[in-house]
Amino acid sequence: VTITTRLLVSHLSGIRHYEKDITKVKEEKEKVNKALKLTKSHQDKEQKEKEGKGIEKTDCVKQKKEHDSETKSRNSKPGRNDKEFEQEEYYLKEKFESVIESLKIFKNDPLFFKPGDQFLYSTYGFTLLSAVVERASGQKFTDYMLKMFRDLDMLSTVLDDNEAMIYNRARCYIYNKKGRLVNAPYVDNSYKWAGGGFLSSVGDLLKFGNALLYSYQAGQFKNRNGKLLPGYLKPSTVAMMWTPVPKTEVSWDRDGKYAMAWAVVEKNQQYGCCRQQRHYASHTGGAVGASSVLLILPEELDPETLGSWPVAPPRGVIVTIICNMQSVSLNSTALKIAREFDKEKRAQ
Repeated sequence: VTITTRLLVSHLSGIRHYEKDITKVKEEKEKVNKALKLTKSHQDKEQKEKEGKGIEKTDCVKQKKEHDSETKSRNSKPGRNDKEFEQEEYYLKEKFESVIESLKIFKNDPLFFKPGDQFLYSTYGFTLLSAVVERASGQKFTDYMLKMFRDLDMLSTVLDDNEAMIYNRARCYIYNKKGRLVNAPYVDNSYKWAGGGFLSSVGDLLKFGNALLYSYQAGQFKNRNGKLLPGYLKPSTVAMMWTPVPKTEVSWDRDGKYAMAWAVVEKNQQYGCCRQQRHYASHTGGAVGASSVLLILPEELDPETLGSWPVAPPRGVIVTIICNMQSVSLNSTALKIAREFDKEKRAQ
């Protein structure tokens, strides 16, 4: 088979995640799909009952409380036990000197499916991706990334190296089996730098989000007298990264699809005065003792104002949350915050 970087970045490679047993992975997927079907059938039943009672819609109703089932099906309580964190490989303590060396963890394991056929979120897929970056750039993956962070002015973003003295590094926490709050166990993340091996701050992640949003929108603005600098990436590159890929899915937002290292919800409104989907990109993060999210909600630009200076990119709302607690679902919270700020901007 052939595994391309595009397949890796969209989690379609067939490379396993932490679970080595494909039967358990299939069972878990079936449970999730069944739960989603039950939720949808319940919503359809409620809708039919309302229609049967002759409820008359006389005015545009406020959008239904954001997804009745959205919070129930996806959001876990803070610190709730997560089966994924029962996997032993989350707690590796071995120090790997290079990303090439860390490939030995999974390189001899069978693929779970033919590349391109199915979606399976895989941290190890990103470990292989980091090895590709290392060979293509001719330098260590960590050096390559740290230079990029400097370019983006993300000076607080560093390797999560246990031995290094890192000022203001937060302690991380988990709930033990008795439900008590305890310190997270020691782990060494050198086996997965690309999939969970960096420490950052909300300020740095906002800079990262702004750089991406600027790059995405820069091509839509008229460049007056060369005042508008180019983005860090080409607009077409970010647009490609934020274009949903077929056969993908997103566990933290069932409206979304996976794109290239981002979950994306596309703009969609099927009926007037009804539920509306705004275009946004996001990604959550889960590690031993920590949870995070970065969400980018681009502003819906008016073509008439794009040429009027000083209106310039980035235009939109960026929300990032980092908490030092394991297994906290943050995407819906970030989306609600983004919508409130967006509503406030439009009201001005």
